[in-house]
Amino acid sequence: MSTPRRPSDSERSAIDLRPSVEAAAERERTRAGLHITVRRGIGQGPTPLAAFDAALRVAGVADRNLLPLSSVIPASAHVDVLEIGAATTDPGGTWGDRLYVVMAVEHVEVPSHQAWAGIGWVQDPDSGRGLFVEHHAGDAFTVQRDIDASLTSLAEGRPGLKFGPHRSMVAGATCTDRPACALVIAAYQASAWQDEPLIELD
Repeated sequence: MSTPRRPSDSERSAIDLRPSVEAAAERERTRAGLHITVRRGIGQGPTPLAAFDAALRVAGVADRNLLPLSSVIPASAHVDVLEIGAATTDPGGTWGDRLYVVMAVEHVEVPSHQAWAGIGWVQDPDSGRGLFVEHHAGDAFTVQRDIDASLTSLAEGRPGLKFGPHRSMVAGATCTDRPACALVIAAYQASAWQDEPLIELD
């Protein structure tokens, strides 16, 4: 019987690297499959906080811990728009999990006054890379105007990318006899608290 050949140093290095290479490939596949859902909600309550929670319930994200992001859309991401009737679509995760979001929110407590919030975005049609912006005001015109102005400026600051047309979603609520809230959320991805940290600090 012949003695099994021992792997060379270069082969051992390749074997040692395999788990990290496979892990990196899996992260890339997960990233490539990222689906961001843009959803909105409006709500009323006895306090502004209660109105905010009511709007989160309408948007389908009330039972997650929301972690705000700085509005960059990763490469190969897909952005799906959910109307209020479909906004209860599960954003992923379960009760108390982290949910990474871009969010615009506005409150109003004066009767007959309005609260408006909106998110706009652009993407490079080839790479999927893009940007979100979020604005809020007391009327829809101001929100949409600011969204378009911000998207134009952010796109001009990145001449290496050819962004597609502006897209947006806005939500508005009117205060009657109780505080009201309007919000729009771009939900990225949920993460359980027991998950390994994405970055390990020395």
